[in-house]
Amino acid sequence: MKRVTGIGGVFFKAKDAPALRAWYKRHLGIDVQAWGGAAFDWTDAGGQPVAGTTAWLIDPQESDHFAPSTAPFMVNYRVEDLHGLIKALKEEGCHVLEPMDESEYGKFAWVMDPEGNKVELWEPPAGQ
Repeated sequence: MKRVTGIGGVFFKAKDAPALRAWYKRHLGIDVQAWGGAAFDWTDAGGQPVAGTTAWLIDPQESDHFAPSTAPFMVNYRVEDLHGLIKALKEEGCHVLEPMDESEYGKFAWVMDPEGNKVELWEPPAGQ
């Protein structure tokens, strides 16, 4: 079974999230949206869209988005078979957080790594 197939997103906390978002927008040209982040749609070498998106987000330092981790970041990994991977992780004794989430954005689950970092696993909707 394939496990991780790529990076789906990078999320991190900031002491002053609005100011940091503005810095990234002004100096690096990232199109930061009202939700605090940006979605980078994938393109081929010719600039034509291909199926896939990578999310990027700056959360306020007080956010509990990464709980129970105390780390100031979380990485979202793309997977092909989330249910199969979660089953395998549980069988391997990993600390899988409940519940899973399913929405129009895909299927999501979380696992804690051995150093207490929350890892997000994402199976995108079909065609993405």
